[in-house]
Amino acid sequence: MLNDDVVREVDLLAHRMGTNRSSLINQILAEYVGYTTPERRINDVLSAVEQLLSPSRELVPFFAPNSMSMSLKSSLEYKYRPTVKYEVALYRGDEEHIGSLSVIFRTQSAALIEAMTGFFRLWRSIEQAHLPAFGGIDYALYDGKFTRDLARPDRDCTAEELAQAISAYVQLFDRLMKDYLAGRADAHEVEAAYYSWLIHSPIHI
Repeated sequence: MLNDDVVREVDLLAHRMGTNRSSLINQILAEYVGYTTPERRINDVLSAVEQLLSPSRELVPFFAPNSMSMSLKSSLEYKYRPTVKYEVALYRGDEEHIGSLSVIFRTQSAALIEAMTGFFRLWRSIEQAHLPAFGGIDYALYDGKFTRDLARPDRDCTAEELAQAISAYVQLFDRLMKDYLAGRADAHEVEAAYYSWLIHSPIHI
């Protein structure tokens, strides 16, 4: 049983933090005994992604503390400057995948839709060729949205290291997609750039 005054203060703090009483008490007790909850790790990872990408001129991150996901906005080099939104969602359980990356685009241009669809299919084929260890990654492509699983890293890593891996992956995807759509890179050049990144990346997701 908790003192009524304590409950009131906990509820006020939970409201300010965008969470609820149960989650806040769980987090306080976990910190007291030195245990990092899945929710805390996710918060640490996404907070670090936001900090890593905030200086970027290409991606604008949006993250609400204690959320399980975040979004990033990017503008395409195309007439009317259409925007693309990336959504990074992380899971709290022990699933094979740690989360998912979704690419959401809204445009009325049939030519742009065709070009972006072509890039998404190219990306999937490149990864399926170069990521044999992650054969369980699923991809989905439907009206205005491309989704890819984020695989569990191929080694143990800290929240900061995982944030760096996610940030680097999103930046790579965004850069190569823009180069492809702008005609600065063809399919072979996209694959070469991806492979170069892959062999130099310390963590694969």
